[in-house]
Amino acid sequence: MKVSKHPSAIVDDGADIGAGTRIWHFSHVCSGAVIGSNVSLGQNVYVGSKVVIGDNCKVQNNVSVYDNVSLEADVFCGPSVVFTNVYNPRAAIERKSEYRNTLIRTGATLGANSTILCGVTVGSYAFVGAGAVILSDVPSFALIVGVPGRQVGWMSEYGEQIPLPLQGCGEYTCPHSGKLYRLENDILECLGTA
Repeated sequence: MKVSKHPSAIVDDGADIGAGTRIWHFSHVCSGAVIGSNVSLGQNVYVGSKVVIGDNCKVQNNVSVYDNVSLEADVFCGPSVVFTNVYNPRAAIERKSEYRNTLIRTGATLGANSTILCGVTVGSYAFVGAGAVILSDVPSFALIVGVPGRQVGWMSEYGEQIPLPLQGCGEYTCPHSGKLYRLENDILECLGTA
């Protein structure tokens, strides 16, 4: 499959874009960016030169993925998600050497208008609710909402809330996928099909 690029989109020479990726209206992909296969970049998306986007990601309209942000496979970025890369920006002070790395792990969802401060890792299959502000690392499978973001539950790979306590122990089998989840020592793991 070829890359599909709208005529209004700009892809700089030196960008590495995988097969089947779609780049929509008014988007800009900078030289040096690495984008996997079957990615969708919505309207008015900016991708910096030091960005990695994994296979099957969906980046919705009006998202700027700045330098030093990496999205692993199957990440969903809702409309107008905000990434940062400098912790303490000032217009008059050059801080490009101080960029902090941000990592969004496999299968995570970032809801519309959420803000991800630089230097954090959002765990696999975590779910950040619309408008949440993420100031620190997010555990895998965590459901995070609010300003500042706080954990209010757990989410399955399927994208539904898991009825387990935030802390302690327990098990849950997803009725859609048959996958078994185990909460132990406040860490949730997917153990595969039950």
